[in-house]
Amino acid sequence: MSATAKIAWARVADIVGEQNSSFDPGELAAYEIIGVTPGGVARPGSAEEVAELVRMAAADRLGVIPCGARTKLEMGMAPERYDLAIDMTRLDRVAAYDPGDLTLGVEAGCGLVKLQSVLADHRQFLPLAVPWLRRTTVGGTIATGVDTPLRQLFGMARDYILGMEFVTGEGVAAKSGGRVVKNVTGYDLHKLMIGAFGTLGIMTKINFRTFPLPLESRAFVARFDESKGAFELRDRVAESALAPLTMEIFSPQVSGLFNSDVAARMEPKPLEPGLLSPKHWAFTSGFAGNEAALSRYERDMTGMAERCGAAGVTLLAQEQIAGAFGRKREFIPIALESSPATTILKVSVLPRKMNEMVTRAGRFANEVGVRWAAMARGVGVIYFALLPEAQDENARSRTATIAEQMMAAVARLGGHATIPWCPREWKRSLPIWGRPREDFPQMAKLKTLFDPNRILAPGRFVGGL
Repeated sequence: MSATAKIAWARVADIVGEQNSSFDPGELAAYEIIGVTPGGVARPGSAEEVAELVRMAAADRLGVIPCGARTKLEMGMAPERYDLAIDMTRLDRVAAYDPGDLTLGVEAGCGLVKLQSVLADHRQFLPLAVPWLRRTTVGGTIATGVDTPLRQLFGMARDYILGMEFVTGEGVAAKSGGRVVKNVTGYDLHKLMIGAFGTLGIMTKINFRTFPLPLESRAFVARFDESKGAFELRDRVAESALAPLTMEIFSPQVSGLFNSDVAARMEPKPLEPGLLSPKHWAFTSGFAGNEAALSRYERDMTGMAERCGAAGVTLLAQEQIAGAFGRKREFIPIALESSPATTILKVSVLPRKMNEMVTRAGRFANEVGVRWAAMARGVGVIYFALLPEAQDENARSRTATIAEQMMAAVARLGGHATIPWCPREWKRSLPIWGRPREDFPQMAKLKTLFDPNRILAPGRFVGGL
């Protein structure tokens, strides 16, 4: 270790305390990101300590990366520099909660399970039913921009984040938005932090709008011989007066994934027998309300499914939903553990273009002999999982061919595609962030503005930002 490094690590210990810092290689291995291990880890206990760490890093040009439960560190690219991991899990407090105003302020290191438990005591919740739910933190969820089945009704996190406190790349503690729904304080700068992988700032506190828990929920599944019928039902529901909580379409291959031992580990509650079929596409939807509303959903959806040529329909009562919803929520980690080289493309197209896109993608994969499975959200987002039987050069080449064909097809449909997950060894040879973006110059300017020294997760984001 150089003399400069020794001085830097001593300053880290001075800021957070020796018990909250480590430079032991064995411990640092847990903070590895795509093959790159940090030189040290600091666990700040306050926003002030975060700011002080970043100011120190900026002065010494140290690359820093914030992290929490570390469930999504394999997303994005490997960092150019990774000198210090800032573990945010000590910042895990509910800072402010007003059930009457439906507003909540929480520190970034708070676990989602803990947070939802606090809200449930007041019959409220946040619609952040994201993958790795039992482990993930609020900050990691927002920083990576992962979505949720509940976006069908509630939208994305940006739709219910009211404000945020964060630390810029110069160690400046900043604040944007407010704590109440009607607060207007200028530009929503905090929305730039959503999905930015910590490259613009380190979130320390996030203010949310909360929602009342539904009185009662039920679920609906319709099975179809072909994808066309399932997507046609999606279109009919979207055009109706119905406002379901969730709406996803699954390819037949998902039946095997959701009935596997991997899925049972991810979601221990059982899946109803026969709910999904390896021969059918499945349209799935969840809805909530009083008895009259629930009866209408069941009646209207069943009628629409029959008119779309459904081969079978299943209705789930509230006590039967958990296993199915949990697997839907955990589709990504289930797919990742179902192949030695799982590669997941995230495709965004207009909802009415989804059937065309899924059909093309399936054909591309079948032509080169790669197993696949797809989940399409009703809002126009498709997760297309390629599941090669091995992680070798042949599998990489075939995966790259499919990815390029899909990127071209998505572009022709006016959409966008990225590859959030793939083997780390393949990242340099696959278009992880999709095709070049027209707004990249603006993104680069924002990076310079918020992080002029390029110390915040350098190289992790689009175009090496």
